[in-house]
Amino acid sequence: MAKELMPGQKRVTTGGILGDLALVGWFAFSLFPVLWMFLLALKTPAEQTTTFFQFSPTLDNFITVLTDRGRTLTGVDFKSAILLSVLNCAGAVLVSLVIGIPAAYAAGRFKFKGSDSLMFNILSFRFAPELMVIIPVFVIFNRIGLFDTPVGMIWVLQLVTMPLVVWILRSYFQDMPEELEQAALLDGYTRKRAFLMVALPLVRPGIAASALLSFIFAWNNYMFPLILTNAGSITVTITKFLGGGGQAYYNLTAAAGVLGALPPFILALTIQRYLVQGLSFGAVKG
Repeated sequence: MAKELMPGQKRVTTGGILGDLALVGWFAFSLFPVLWMFLLALKTPAEQTTTFFQFSPTLDNFITVLTDRGRTLTGVDFKSAILLSVLNCAGAVLVSLVIGIPAAYAAGRFKFKGSDSLMFNILSFRFAPELMVIIPVFVIFNRIGLFDTPVGMIWVLQLVTMPLVVWILRSYFQDMPEELEQAALLDGYTRKRAFLMVALPLVRPGIAASALLSFIFAWNNYMFPLILTNAGSITVTITKFLGGGGQAYYNLTAAAGVLGALPPFILALTIQRYLVQGLSFGAVKG
């Protein structure tokens, strides 16, 4: 006779144990490339092709990447690239929020003929492959003088981030009770003031979540910076260590990759207060 379980207890079965082991194995397999990158970033040039744990850990690769030593060795200016990427991505996110928040509010509150088709068209910008538009964008940028400029990169990256902001925040405004704004309007607020004083503070978790996701998508973008700039972004600059100076520096590439992952990670820690709620509420509703 099976023993009766207490509340909260789970029966241990062979299938459950095998399932847990499979889950742990898959988790380890998924994190293995990240672990390999961290270990490779700690290896010397002579050890970069050795086996997994056969090396003497050193932080010299990070120092090389961040100083003029790396620029002399490989011709790569990593510090300028990471600062330029922060500027471009932050600018793209800011533009997307300034334009996307009112657009999401209008899409969530007002229905008109063709509104659903309009929202799908906005989302289709995110689905469209970048190669489909890169040639006309390249020609336009050369004609109007936006090639290799921060303004040009901010403009093109907001095409990547804007659909995310609009679609995520649209769900927030749809889920928010209209009675809150109606009460504000009855108290004498204008529609604009009701939006700023009532609706906007309630969607702060959604703004944090959409801002973080937008920053990550812009930060990880490779095609637009590769074609539309000479300086490149952080993603383009990291790959240059693979052939900088005529030699493949795998350890420097790994160190640059670790450093390049820090800005989104720091941003996520900064807004983690809103992030969990923002990603779990309204973000998957269409």
